[in-house]
Amino acid sequence: MDVADGLHIPDDELTFTYARSGGPGGQNVNKVASKAILRWSVAANTTIPVAVRDRLRQQQANRITVEGEIVIQGQRYRDQLRNAEDCLERLRAMIVQAQNVPTPRRETKPTRGSRRRRLEDKRENSARKARRRPDADG
Repeated sequence: MDVADGLHIPDDELTFTYARSGGPGGQNVNKVASKAILRWSVAANTTIPVAVRDRLRQQQANRITVEGEIVIQGQRYRDQLRNAEDCLERLRAMIVQAQNVPTPRRETKPTRGSRRRRLEDKRENSARKARRRPDADG
C-alpha cells in the first residue's frame, strides 16, 4: 500500500479479517460478513522512518494492542470491499498525520496590558467580596 511521499507498507504486513457488521444490510445482515478488520504490526514494520513510527505510536496509543498492532474496524458500508478500502484509507490518514512534525511551542511573556488588566480584575473581585462581608465594627 502506497501511503505518501515515498512511504510504502508491504501488503503482506496488512492482515484483513471479516465479521458480521452491525450496520445496515437488510435481510443480508445475518448472512454476510461485511465488516472489515485491519491489523498492522507497527513494531514489525521497517519501511516507515523511526520518528514517524514513534509519533504514530504516541498519537494512536488507544488503537495499538499489547502485541504492537494497530486495529482498525470498518463497517460504514454494506459491502466488504468498500469497508476494507475504508480501513486502508483511515490507516493512510493516520500515517500522514504522524508524518507532520509538530512545531514546538514558543514561550511568550504576558503583555504589560494583560498583566495590568489581570491585577485590576483581582482588585475588583476582592472589593466585591469585601462588600459582601459584614462590618467588623459590629
